[in-house]
Amino acid sequence: MLTYPEIDEVIFSIGFLKIRWYGLMYVIGFVLAWWLAKRRCTRSDSPVNSEQVDDLVFYAMLGVIAGGRVGYCLVYGWDELISDPLYLFKITEGGMSFHGGLAGVLIAMWLYGRKLGKTMWQITDFVAPLVPLGLGFGRIGNFINGELWGKPTDVPWAFNINGVGLHPSQLYEAILEGFMLFAILWIYSRKPRPYLAVSGLFLFLYGVFRFFVEFYRVPDAHLNYLALGWVTMGQLLSMPMIIVGALVLFLAYRKKQEAQA
Repeated sequence: MLTYPEIDEVIFSIGFLKIRWYGLMYVIGFVLAWWLAKRRCTRSDSPVNSEQVDDLVFYAMLGVIAGGRVGYCLVYGWDELISDPLYLFKITEGGMSFHGGLAGVLIAMWLYGRKLGKTMWQITDFVAPLVPLGLGFGRIGNFINGELWGKPTDVPWAFNINGVGLHPSQLYEAILEGFMLFAILWIYSRKPRPYLAVSGLFLFLYGVFRFFVEFYRVPDAHLNYLALGWVTMGQLLSMPMIIVGALVLFLAYRKKQEAQA
């Protein structure tokens, strides 16, 4: 087994202000998304120009933070929210949901698309390849915080946590949903693709990767398994992504064929 490097989740403090690794991971993700968007917006098929990238990333940032927090509180932290409604705003105590963040980003991209006279899907086709690196660094933040550990195992790369070897499921997600998904989408979208296709591929692959990793994650104690002794909330929320992603991909290429006919 590997030894878990006990890392203080606080990098440094300035008075009451505490700079945490988890927050830094989000900053890195947004900065990388901004930098990649600046490169991507120079293409002829880009729905935004260089001046509009800053606003686009700002809208996305609001969607991620607001949607991620609200989604977490509604699905995973409902009891805390009922007992203390201000829990919604206690972001420093942790708790962000990817699926909630996705919903928040979709709403933000719809609003920003309306402002530019573009459809939500035009914007999400542009944004989709920019997202996975942020997801990857976010999961590294989970690893640094020592949270979201996987199930007990004796694989050589298990981490020794209180004398028990556990799957580093945070790192599995960082690799699959983060860096691998980024590589696939970035390479796939290097040349123009049918309208909807990049968004559909993101939804489908993220759903598949998350569904797979959930077999190694330990579900939240208050939710446990939802059915059959293995179905988790993460899998339940990922199934619509897989179905919708596959449908969107199908429609994208069918429309392309119809246009060429």
